[in-house]
Amino acid sequence: MSGFSSKWLSLREPLDIAARNRAVEQSFLEQLPGGSPKILDLASGAGSTVAALKDRLPANTRWLLTDHDKGLIDVASKRWKNRLKGDLSFRQVDLAGALEDLPFGEVDAVSTSAFLDLVSESFLTRLVDCIVSARKPFLASLTYDGQADFAPPATLDRAMREALNTDQLLDKGFGPALGPGAAPCAVELFKARGYNVLQGQSDWRVDASEKDFLEEFLNGWAGLGLRKGLDCNVLEDWRRLRSDQTASGEIRVRIGHIDFAAFPRVNC
Repeated sequence: MSGFSSKWLSLREPLDIAARNRAVEQSFLEQLPGGSPKILDLASGAGSTVAALKDRLPANTRWLLTDHDKGLIDVASKRWKNRLKGDLSFRQVDLAGALEDLPFGEVDAVSTSAFLDLVSESFLTRLVDCIVSARKPFLASLTYDGQADFAPPATLDRAMREALNTDQLLDKGFGPALGPGAAPCAVELFKARGYNVLQGQSDWRVDASEKDFLEEFLNGWAGLGLRKGLDCNVLEDWRRLRSDQTASGEIRVRIGHIDFAAFPRVNC
């Protein structure tokens, strides 16, 4: 699986938390048992799902955080060990090859953040099968939906969005990725297996106050455009324009995401 730096995850986490759909999260939280529920979090990174939900969960909530990247597991461990009252454990795992080895039947719920758009339909089908077979509720937050808009607009914006969406479909370690089609595909898979699903938007809304994030974001996106064959001079003009707009406080960015919660029907 393609990795993400701890710096990037740290920069995006405040935007993620602000964007998360509270109604969707509440529908998931209502499925949890009282006391000390145990949540299996997939592709946990630095533990952003914990950061987002910890204040809305029972103090004794138990977490099993999983990731393929040992460095990110170490970051999450240092960050959260001794800061939570409930148990916190970690498992380094290649989800692509060992998904079915995870203890779906031994937890109360499953969650993930900013992950499903990286996986293939075959992997997603396996994941849905694991969750439905164990009859667990599932929360998927911040799945990219293919929408990316700037204000004020610029001529190159459409080509940049197309470059991003094309890149989203490349293999990220799970087979050809679903990219913006991931959330709709997952919702239909759960509904076909008798689950209820609630979904809602969780868009990033970024302004010039997020200067460090925008610098990393714009540089990364310009690099992607270059790899996709866009003219380097035109790209540099676009990047410089957006950088100047960040400095002057003019820029606004919306990156579309979908959150959804899926849970068994009472009599399914």
